[in-house]
Amino acid sequence: MDGLVEELGHEPNGYFWEGTARFLVSTEAQGLEGRFSYDPEGGMFCAYGQDRSALEELGALLASVAADGDRMRKLVTSAEAAGFDFDD
Repeated sequence: MDGLVEELGHEPNGYFWEGTARFLVSTEAQGLEGRFSYDPEGGMFCAYGQDRSALEELGALLASVAADGDRMRKLVTSAEAAGFDFDD
């Protein structure tokens, strides 16, 4: 997936995945908003909190994007069209 992320003009780092998570939450899973925190670094992405079910739901959302190149392309295209900054 790193090659595809780079092809789409982004760095496949923790900040990109935080942006991906934030965009997914804002567009597909608004009920997760505020239920965990983010703490990415250049080489890793981390979400943490006490709400295990929220973290599991976020994990499933991210896995669905990470496993599907077409879904990743659509997500990045939609985010950029909306003016979203991945901050990577």
